[in-house]
Amino acid sequence: MREFKIERKVKRVKGELRVPSDKSISHRAVIFGALARGRTVVHSWLRSEDTLATLNILKALGTEVLEDNTRLEIEGRNYTFEEPSNVLDAKNSGTTARLMLGVLSTQPFFSTLTGDESLRRRPMLRVVEPLRKMGARIDGRENGNKLPLSVRGGELKGISFFNKKASAQVKSSLIIAGLRAEGMTEVSEPVLSRDHTERMLRSFGVKLISVPEERGHLIKVRGGQELRGTEVYCPADPSSSAFPLALAVLTEGSELLLRDVLVNPTRDGFFRKLREMGAELTYENEREFSGEPVADILVRGSGRLKAVKVYPEEVPSMVDEIPILAVVMALAEGRSEVRGAKELRVKESDRIRAVVENLRAMGVEVEEYEDGFSIEGNERLKGACIKTYGDHRIAMAFSVAGLLAEGETVIDDIDCVKVSYPGFFEDLESVVEYL
Repeated sequence: MREFKIERKVKRVKGELRVPSDKSISHRAVIFGALARGRTVVHSWLRSEDTLATLNILKALGTEVLEDNTRLEIEGRNYTFEEPSNVLDAKNSGTTARLMLGVLSTQPFFSTLTGDESLRRRPMLRVVEPLRKMGARIDGRENGNKLPLSVRGGELKGISFFNKKASAQVKSSLIIAGLRAEGMTEVSEPVLSRDHTERMLRSFGVKLISVPEERGHLIKVRGGQELRGTEVYCPADPSSSAFPLALAVLTEGSELLLRDVLVNPTRDGFFRKLREMGAELTYENEREFSGEPVADILVRGSGRLKAVKVYPEEVPSMVDEIPILAVVMALAEGRSEVRGAKELRVKESDRIRAVVENLRAMGVEVEEYEDGFSIEGNERLKGACIKTYGDHRIAMAFSVAGLLAEGETVIDDIDCVKVSYPGFFEDLESVVEYL
């Protein structure tokens, strides 16, 4: 755990960046490549601590992978893996844990899955319970709610499940299991969660139904389908893009171009909310990578923004960006509010509490709710000692805040950014001009 001091204030942001590739897509590319028959080639793969956790588990299950920097060649196992000789470690990655529970539930052998101290505190019953209903035998602490978990899978049956938290991880896990289950697996949700799994599976030759309903969305997949190896191109991560973008928006005279950014409508809520606040932000050169919409994002610093509200139905499209959105809100004019974001309390940290505590330390008036917060915008922030709680999103959000603050800001742990954006500080330094 390394401390980091920010002693200079940013003047403006100028230049271009291609931030690291999308974490969600990178996880799924290697998992689906391993599940497929034949070879899958993954281009521009994100190499971070989280994605390496997924890759190393797949290797422990017998998957052969040829690695060449950010290009991977994966020899698919066609859902036939080897029983692991050791405990499988998801490290800090909730995506790894929950999606791999779906994979392991299809296998007729015994396995044990664990994670680091933070991940062992996060809830797993939301995915364990429906997988049990499909026929997997899963046990662990708190009746299977906490890692470590033991899994013995095998013959599964399709179920109909209401995904009330609109969790893309839960949905993806059940679809993965459903592809090897008898009959049809159906997942309905109150709003469409991230749909990378559905989009990518189609490129692997899977047929599934994804349709809007009167009160949400429905996904249906029939068991027994085979994935066929393919090529996957990973675009830049919109969550990682949010940090330099916010810094540029909040500094007059800035102009920043972010290349190859994923602008999937289930993920670009932060960009849309910035426009609502008055930011000058445009999508350029719109195109498609492996079934995903991609654009270059051009943003110009436009002075002080106006306050905004985030409603519960908007949260899934910007859930990982809410900490950096809170920093933007702190420097906007008026009182902003986020509601319906209770899920933030069970991320890598309690992100609601972390945002509230750290903004208060920087002189911002914040009211905390069980499912969010309200923020009275200031004209300036004051430097402070920031507690990251080992959470990469909190560390990056308040590093941006520190660059905008008066006086010294100390970030108590910068190593945690490696789980999603290993070169974060180097990238910021390449586009920032100081006072």
